Amino acid sequence: MTWCKPKVISLTKRHGQTFGFYMKIESGEDGHLVRSLEMGGPAQLAGMKDGDRVIRVNGTFVDGMSHSEVVEMVRNSGPTVTFHTLDEASYKRAKAEGVSLLDPQQAPVANGGSKQDPKLKLCYLVKTSSSFEFSVRSVKGVHGVFMTDVTPGGVANRAGVEVRDRLLELNGENLESCTHEQVVEKIKQGGSSLMFLLVNEQTEGFYQKKGIRMGHWLATTKYLPHKPRIINLFKGSDGYGFLLAEGDAYEGHYIKDVDRGSPAEQAGLKDRDRLVAVDGNDVQGLNHEQVVDRIRESGNTCCLLVADRETDQMCKQGNFSPMLFWDETGRAAPPPSYTEAVRTHSFTRPRTPVQERTEELVPKLCRMEKTNATFGFHLNGIQGVFGQYIKDVVKGGAADLAGLEDDDIVVEVNGMNVEQSTHEEVADLIRRGGNSLEMLVASRKVYDQLKAKGVTITRLLITDRLHEEIQSTQALRQVERARPDSPVETPRERSRSVSSTSSNDSVDVRL
Repeated sequence: MTWCKPKVISLTKRHGQTFGFYMKIESGEDGHLVRSLEMGGPAQLAGMKDGDRVIRVNGTFVDGMSHSEVVEMVRNSGPTVTFHTLDEASYKRAKAEGVSLLDPQQAPVANGGSKQDPKLKLCYLVKTSSSFEFSVRSVKGVHGVFMTDVTPGGVANRAGVEVRDRLLELNGENLESCTHEQVVEKIKQGGSSLMFLLVNEQTEGFYQKKGIRMGHWLATTKYLPHKPRIINLFKGSDGYGFLLAEGDAYEGHYIKDVDRGSPAEQAGLKDRDRLVAVDGNDVQGLNHEQVVDRIRESGNTCCLLVADRETDQMCKQGNFSPMLFWDETGRAAPPPSYTEAVRTHSFTRPRTPVQERTEELVPKLCRMEKTNATFGFHLNGIQGVFGQYIKDVVKGGAADLAGLEDDDIVVEVNGMNVEQSTHEEVADLIRRGGNSLEMLVASRKVYDQLKAKGVTITRLLITDRLHEEIQSTQALRQVERARPDSPVETPRERSRSVSSTSSNDSVDVRL
């Protein structure tokens, strides 16, 4: 159903800014509505429309959640949020035809019923008083142990436990071959917290009929109090701003030394978060070098699934991977990869201060994709006279995000030198490029200085600068290889290379 496919929109706001829209609920309207779009704001420039419905936030399906929960989720996401939206007409059609928005590829449902496979339940109980406020019972001639005497509003009930649910697992251990007395004893030995895998009669009958073995891989995670987080990262001028470590201090790959004010901190990454997946791919079974390569292959932006200590301990108690959360909420419609993001949105590149560029005498190569039928700048010049420059760059528009600035001199358009072209010729070149545009430009001061030195301005000047950085990186790595294996302090001021430290116990890589 291509008409029901949500649009993926990743928005990034600057300090002190908003995303440029209101999310509302209205009488007589279903869903979380996009309203009051700010003209020229991040949301409007990214393609959001008035009346769109927000279906997912950072991969989590939110159409059935309360408005306050969704608003809080957006607020807690930091400066970058990935939305899945559906236009108003498609949303209303889906509701009218009974199409599941959680998985639009499924057949329409009749009379509001769901055609999704039913789910088992993972329920995490934490004792707050003298008991968990439930009992278990066995029925003669019926296989299994069942929940009973579940106190309404009590510990078990709040965790998702219902009367007549059958208990399949306790803390990751299968109980189907245990007697009633053995189950009771294991519950008593469980301490102050318990992880249950439960199934109701209808769900059990569904899987028995299909001959499918039941386990936590068929369970919903919606009742669990702790969840891993989806972190969308955009690389800054000094990288992402965190160390990826592996060693005996913590099991697996974990986050360390998140820099203050870095993209990692702004996106919500925290020290001691355990890395579970990169761009939706499970990395728990990979070695350190393989995980680092996965992150590098993501380019200038990547999506991480991380679990804090509480979430990680809860998952280990239930003997299941945090990837179960991604399988349920993320994999059905994952956030865009770097390649997809570049194809559909203008990519925000970290800007080098004007003064630094002037000293280096390097032009800028700016690539952009048209948003809202415009690139967001004016091409200025005198008709019939050579020489064109940029004016009226729209803040937050495609040109602004690509790095164009007012008074930049245009040198090339889509690979063709235009210094001796008229205004009409340059404008025609831009039009013929369609929705994509690549411009080589230089600030007026850089342009004048390069011309005064007799230097021809081409993209080779950028390539030469990159070659110098690569040589500097290789030299730095040679120095790092010569370092002893004892732990060393990673310098807080970093070059553009990836710096690393290593010891017998751990491996840390700065990203």
